[in-house]
This record gives sequence, structure tokens and C-alpha cells, in this order.
Amino acid sequence: MSQSPSPSGAHAPRALTARAVLLDMDGTLVDSGAAVERVWREWAREHDLDPERVIAVAHGRQGYSTMAELLPDRPMEINHAENRRLLELETADLDGVVAIPGAAALLAALEPLPHALVTSADLPLATARMGAAGLRVPESRITAESVGASKPDPEGFLKAAATLGVEPADCVVFEDSPAGVRAGLAAGMRVIGVGAGTAALGADPAVPDLTGVRVEPDGTGGLRILIDP
Repeated sequence: MSQSPSPSGAHAPRALTARAVLLDMDGTLVDSGAAVERVWREWAREHDLDPERVIAVAHGRQGYSTMAELLPDRPMEINHAENRRLLELETADLDGVVAIPGAAALLAALEPLPHALVTSADLPLATARMGAAGLRVPESRITAESVGASKPDPEGFLKAAATLGVEPADCVVFEDSPAGVRAGLAAGMRVIGVGAGTAALGADPAVPDLTGVRVEPDGTGGLRILIDP
């Protein structure tokens, strides 16, 4: 929808309607970047890989998927084993994990409305990071244990929509990573990008953080997402 000026000359919030909201965690609700980088930089050193490339690939994906892309000739069972080790390290490393600005208010507004967490973290890691950030873990959640394929595969988002009983086209996704944006779009959902660079990935609209995002019931069983200009 286009923005229209108010009588005072200010732009009105952009409004999107949906039946459900699906939320990524890392980079969308929780700033865990420092912890993620510490673990993956060490893994890169262990395997004599460029840490910057490793981090770029790892963002938004399950660990085994990152490893399969970076070490394509390695047996997948080794990737899964190392992924389990890295998940344990990440769960124990909560230093600097904080909420993205506006995340707590958004989760509070969504509490009575259909919504789900869709994260590449497993449940212990998701619980630990959301707790460290002081955020409520949604009752409906799709974690690494719930799916057979990592983002950018759309399985997690499609499974969340099915769990909520909502058609994919009626869901709005909040995502920050290339893999996550691609997964949401592949699921046939509208994607709101959180953070710099998400508009270039196909997210529309894109916001710097969640402070300018509000959610309210629309009176018909759905919801309205209002985004300040």
C-alpha cells in the first residue's frame, strides 16, 4: 500500500493486513551476532576457512547446512555431529545477547493474536537466547528439531502456517537474513525485512528495527501491521 500524508503533512503509517505473523529469532527479535560470530570464527579457524565467508553463509541457516555448503565433499553425518557441538557452544555463550529494539513490545502486542516463532536454532538455544534477551517465547514455535530442511527452504514457514491453521498467503514474515527472506518468499508469504540490506533481498517493506512496528486486531479475526514511515 502507498503511504498517504495526514492533514498535518506527516505521512501515515503503512498498513498491512494478515491472518498470522511468523517471526525469525536471531537478528529479528534477538541481537546475538557477537555470540554467533565467536562460535563460527573458531569453527572457521579449525577448518582453515575464511571467517568472513563462513559468517556470511551461516547467518540464518542451521549449522549443518552451512557446513555442507562450505565443505561440500564432507559426509553429512560429520556435519550433523559438529552442528550438535556448535549448538551446545552457542547455548552456553549468551554474552551480549540482547533484544532487538521494539521486540518486546511487538511480542506483547502479538500475544493474543496468531503468531509463531520460526528459527534455525534448536529449542534449547532458542529458549536460552530469548530468555537472555528478556523476551517471551511464543507458544507456537518451529525450531530446528521440527523440520528436515534448513532455511532458505520454506519448510519451517509452511509448517508454522499449517500449525496455526492459516494459508501461507495470509502470513507475514519478519526476517533479517538472506536465507530467511528467501525462505519466506518461497513459502508465498509477504516478508518484512528487519535491518539494513533486506530490501535488496526482496523484503517489502524493510525497517531498521522493530521500534516503528505496531500490531493490532483488525476486527475480523485477523490483524493489521502498522509501520511508521
